[in-house]
Amino acid sequence: MAFPLNSALLQNYGKLAGVSVLALGVLGACAAPPPPAQPNDPYEQTNRVMHKVNLGFDRMLVRPGAKAYGAILPRPVKTGVANFATNLDLPGDMVNGLLQGNINGFGRNFFRFAINSTLGVGGLFDPAKSFGLDQDKTDFGQTLHVWGVGEGPYVELPGIGPSTVRDVIGTAVDIAANPVSLALPTPESYYATVAKVGSKLGDRDRYSETIDSVLYDSADSYAQTRLLYLQNRRFELGQTEAGGEDSFIDPYEE
Repeated sequence: MAFPLNSALLQNYGKLAGVSVLALGVLGACAAPPPPAQPNDPYEQTNRVMHKVNLGFDRMLVRPGAKAYGAILPRPVKTGVANFATNLDLPGDMVNGLLQGNINGFGRNFFRFAINSTLGVGGLFDPAKSFGLDQDKTDFGQTLHVWGVGEGPYVELPGIGPSTVRDVIGTAVDIAANPVSLALPTPESYYATVAKVGSKLGDRDRYSETIDSVLYDSADSYAQTRLLYLQNRRFELGQTEAGGEDSFIDPYEE
């Protein structure tokens, strides 16, 4: 199903562009403080309790669900679900690109969304890739970083997993202000949620060996998860050099 770029949605993007210019003018001189050398984890005792909750959630539900998803669905279907879910993320990426003053990233995501929503049959296929239009993935946590907000303490939340205070705020804003959720009527909005859950199950199955080694084979899975999350997030934000580690796949993200 194709999602038309209606005029109301484009008008909202135009308003957000104006907000972006104003915000960047006010906050342009700000710079996020460098991350601390040691993990900022004042809530470690509570975080470890939440980590055990997430381990149980993964062991009882997510991991077996991901294995079933990977075994039952043929690869073309899983690829289509992943493409569809990725396409649904692009409007949010566009908004955050504007708020960050990243016009090139906004344009790449805009044309990628336009092509895949039409030629790609609502995002089930990815013809934009053949045009060299890869996703410029971003989020409101990164927007806050661009605006000079520090990452804050490390936290692990039930069902959400590893994060920081800044990224918890960013995730909440991304969910509440998601353009697709706001624009789509029911039941289309439910389809979007199902597709995203399916995509995450596909990721859990695809990277199961790496995730299982971190969660179940580490001497201290909490410390290892914290280390990998912070390393990967800081690398995404350009705060650290590539350390040779594979990108961290969050097994708790929904």
